[in-house]
Amino acid sequence: MIAIATGLFLLIRAPDVEYFFVAGYTIVQYVVLATAWNILGGYTGYVNFGSAAFFAMGAYSTVALATFANQLDDLVPESIAPLLHLVFPLSIPVLIVIGGLVSGVVGFGMGYLTLRLRGAFFAIATLALAVVLQTLVVNWEFVGGSGGAYVVRPGEFPGLGSYMQYLFALMMGLAVLALVTARTIERSRLGYGFAAIRDDELAAEASGVPTLRLKPQSAFGLEYAVNSIAMPMIGGTMSWVGPLVGTLLLGTLQQVANVTISSAVNLLLVGLLLIGFVIVAPNGIVGLVQDRLWTRSRK
Repeated sequence: MIAIATGLFLLIRAPDVEYFFVAGYTIVQYVVLATAWNILGGYTGYVNFGSAAFFAMGAYSTVALATFANQLDDLVPESIAPLLHLVFPLSIPVLIVIGGLVSGVVGFGMGYLTLRLRGAFFAIATLALAVVLQTLVVNWEFVGGSGGAYVVRPGEFPGLGSYMQYLFALMMGLAVLALVTARTIERSRLGYGFAAIRDDELAAEASGVPTLRLKPQSAFGLEYAVNSIAMPMIGGTMSWVGPLVGTLLLGTLQQVANVTISSAVNLLLVGLLLIGFVIVAPNGIVGLVQDRLWTRSRK
């Protein structure tokens, strides 16, 4: 998988067109989001709208740190400022880790409050979380409030070229990590517990599966929330391959639509594809292929 990611990076870099990295970054970003959503929504069967909220939480935590670094001399005593200048500004990989930790802590707290909820009640709770977090961030002037935040982009990165190429390489690494994690969970005892919850949570509890301990929590922008759900559903939710296939298909179509038509049609495109796959292939592309292979093997 690492070799494939490296080859893809070199392939996109060959034409030396910056837009390819922008489009590739967007698609690979959705691989991470769709895979993360699928661990809860696909393996466990808990449909949630928490992905975009936690994505935004991680992003804005890094914005808060960047703002703190820019206003360091005004926010801390003069005796401490020189020491903090040795640490700040933080590198992007460190900010990614911090953003993930912040989202994880918030997710743990949200999970503690919602683990006993099922079905529509769980989905509504995660949707409420997204609304609450959006309201807090929009009214938090330190990170820009409703006007948004502006962060100065770094220049060239040695060995990787432009800032966008650097971000693409980082996101490729995160995508590989997400897929390996999903595949490991799918084939582990934890994954079997998730599948038991998906099939029948009450029966799983009766059989001794610790459902409350097994349910993880993962629900700002409508595009992130919708895509992180639609991509695994189109690709297939019962395997780690499904979100990857769905993201590559839907993400590529959306990038083509952005260039040829308008980004305004993206949600329409998602809706039409979802309707089509619900009718033709309710288990997604991977499920459809598996069903056909199974049918052929029995003939």
